[in-house]
Order: sequence, then structure tokens, then C-alpha cells
Amino acid sequence: MGCAGSSQTKGDAKKIRKPKPWKHPQPLTKTQLMQLRDEFWDTSPHYGGRKEIWDALRAAAEADLTLAQAIVDSAGVIVQNADLTVCYDERGAKYELPKYVLSEPTNLIRDS
Repeated sequence: MGCAGSSQTKGDAKKIRKPKPWKHPQPLTKTQLMQLRDEFWDTSPHYGGRKEIWDALRAAAEADLTLAQAIVDSAGVIVQNADLTVCYDERGAKYELPKYVLSEPTNLIRDS
């Protein structure tokens, strides 16, 4: 435990994890899921925030958890929700990520 009044250290940062299992309103194929993801990342800088943070979040979303943790830590991303659905940058800009860019839905249709 830290001393009283000590500021939050890196060790207290949220450990990121994959989102809990979720279901898309309509079953999706892997191709449709990839299209949704590409559309989101193509338009994400228009939601505000900094492009380099969006780029870091995309890299983290597409990496395994250990690498994702290193990416968000080095980019100075403040993780609000451990599954990365809500993050902030050091300037306080909010970044919201839909679950479909972070994990696959339980009703994903496997392309045959």
C-alpha cells in the first residue's frame, strides 16, 4: 500500500482484458466483422481526440493482451474500462471503442 496522499502510480493502472462475451444484434460473418472494424477505424479520428491515440488504440485492439497493455501504457492512454471500451488521453479527451473492434461476438458465423 502507498503512503497516504501519494499519487496514483503506474502499478495501479487498470490491467486490460478482453470484453465479456457479447452478441451482435444480427449474426455476422468474419468478413462483415472486419468491414465493421475497418469502417470504425477509418472514421474514428472524426470523433475527436488525437490521431496517434486512435492509432495506438487500434494497435492495442488488434494485439494480444500483453502487447496491448504495453501499447496503451507507452501511449499514455488512461484506461477507464478494463476492456478498453472507454479510455482517455492525458488531455482528458474521451475515446470510446465498440466491442466489435475488441473481440468477436458469440454469434459470429464462421466462414466456410
